[in-house]
Amino acid sequence: MTETLRTTPDVDDARQVGDARTDAPAVGGLGGGLEASRVSWSVDGRLILDGVDCTAPPGAVSGLLGPNGSGKSTLLRVLAGVTAPSAVRATVRFGDVDLLGLPRRRRARILALVEQDATTDLPLTVLDAVLLGRIPHRSLLAGDSDADRAAALAALSRVGMVEFAEREVATLSGGERQRVHMARALAQEPALILLDEPTNHLDIAAQLDAMRVLRELADEGVTVLAALHDLNLAAQTCDHVVVLSAGRVVAAGAVRDVLVPDVLDPVYGVRCEVLTHPRTGRPVLTFAPAG
Repeated sequence: MTETLRTTPDVDDARQVGDARTDAPAVGGLGGGLEASRVSWSVDGRLILDGVDCTAPPGAVSGLLGPNGSGKSTLLRVLAGVTAPSAVRATVRFGDVDLLGLPRRRRARILALVEQDATTDLPLTVLDAVLLGRIPHRSLLAGDSDADRAAALAALSRVGMVEFAEREVATLSGGERQRVHMARALAQEPALILLDEPTNHLDIAAQLDAMRVLRELADEGVTVLAALHDLNLAAQTCDHVVVLSAGRVVAAGAVRDVLVPDVLDPVYGVRCEVLTHPRTGRPVLTFAPAG
């Protein structure tokens, strides 16, 4: 999934004039985590999501798992309000807030979405790209403030990219761009962050560092939901996992309860064995062909 970075607000944003913080939802209404129910989406008559119920507990790292084509990316886009659900009965709530009922600008003060392989043809520097994450927090005609720049540089430092601040995004490798887009999401200062394959294009050390950042965010109270391809990264970091197969949730809950052969073998078409990491005590998964 690709996304072109926008440097100007959309029409919904333009209708909101004045200070961006004046009508933000109260923080007290955001403490219940993410709860989505009856989420369906189809294209060309083909059902991609079939009545999905999904939760991400507050202040936890939740992994969205499933084989290719199971609906992970589509679900994240619906949860973020980028794609509208097919069924009007679908609900997506974060604490007491109806996310789907919010204008885009207000929703962006609550949640950030990091998509796969986000690209741009615009001549943006890394710092400018990350500063896009500050747009929901300022009035429409205001420029970047010192506080905005400080937040952007802090986000770049957190993902190990501050020394690239003046480089153009188009000159970066795929892994470097992925870290920049994570920094843009961090600069948004969201209470909820949704990530589609945040370790995509990253080498092993960078993958572990990205998961460390997500763990730290959760420890700070942010609700994290990340679609992950690597089940062992999920087992190592996540508190809670949701497994999709063919657009339906087949299992959800604590890592130790869900990442087990009875769940994974039929979903992935493999034979799984679960070991225990000698240092962390976390599950370690091994796989063999089915049959």
